[in-house]
Amino acid sequence: MINIDRSPLDNNSLKPFLECKDHTVSNEIFSILRDEKSELLITSPRPALKDLDKYYQSEEYISHTDAKQSLMDKVYQLVKNYTIKQKVVLINSFKTDQKTILDIGCGTGDFLVACKNAGWTVSGIEPNKKARNFTSSKLTDLNVNIFKNIDALISQNNNKKFDIISLWHVLEHVPNLDEYISILKKLIKPNGTIIIAVPNYKSFDAKYYGKFWAAFDVPRHLWHFSKKSIQLLFAKENMKVVKTLPMKFDAYYVSLLSEKNKNNKSNFVKTIWIGFQSNLKAKSNFEYSSLIYLLKNSK
Repeated sequence: MINIDRSPLDNNSLKPFLECKDHTVSNEIFSILRDEKSELLITSPRPALKDLDKYYQSEEYISHTDAKQSLMDKVYQLVKNYTIKQKVVLINSFKTDQKTILDIGCGTGDFLVACKNAGWTVSGIEPNKKARNFTSSKLTDLNVNIFKNIDALISQNNNKKFDIISLWHVLEHVPNLDEYISILKKLIKPNGTIIIAVPNYKSFDAKYYGKFWAAFDVPRHLWHFSKKSIQLLFAKENMKVVKTLPMKFDAYYVSLLSEKNKNNKSNFVKTIWIGFQSNLKAKSNFEYSSLIYLLKNSK
C-alpha cells in the first residue's frame, strides 16, 4: 500500500515562492513553497487525502469530461485530438519487446483507444470515477482493464512490467512523489521508457502571469517542476532524462486560462501573443510552458 504522507522535501529547506488562488473550485488561497536545492515547488497546505477528491468536482475540470459545449471545450478537444496523434507517433518511435503501455491518469481514454488502434496492448489507471466510466465505455469491447489506482493495478498485475509508462500531466497530482516514482521504476522494463509531461514554472508564460498562471492549478497540482527537479527526483531511482520535448500548444491554452484567471474574461488576441512569445523565447532556453521528459534506467 502506498504511503501517502511520504515527501521528497525537508520542510526546513522550503522558502515562500508565491500565493495562488484556486480559481476552479474553492476560491481558497494556497502558498507555493520552493526548495532551493532541487528547485521543486510544493503547494501548501496539501489537502488531506480524504479531501482531495472534492477539488476535482467541477465541470470546469475539463480533462475528466468529453464536453464540447463552450468555446473553451471545443478548443481543448481540438488540441487534444491533435496531440493524441503526436503522442502515438512518439510511442511508435520506440523499440519495444511486446508493445505494452500503461497510461496513468488516462482521463476519458482517448489516448488509450488510439494506442490500441495502433497495435499496442494497453492498460490504464484513472482515479476519477466519472472519467474512468468514460474510458471503460470506450474500451468495453477491447478487453482492457482500467484501474482506480496504482495499488489496484499492482494487486492484479502478477508482476507484469511495461515497455512504456506514460503520465501526461499527472505527476504534479500525486501526493506521494518519491514513493510513486519508486513504483514506476519497478513497473517499467529494464529497457523501457517512462514518459512524463508536466508544466514548467520557468516558462515565459508562467513568469508573465505569476500567481494567475493556470498551470499552478492549486491545490490539484501539489508539485511544480523545473528541468532540474525532474532530473534529481528520478536520479534517486537511477533513472535519467534521455530526451526532453516541448508541448508548444500548452503555451496558448494555459495563457487562455491564465488570462481568464487574471481578468475574469478571455482575450484571444493577447493569449496568442503571450503564447507566441513564450514559444519564441523557449527556442533559446528550452523553457517551454510544458515539457515532455523521456526517462530510462541509467543502471
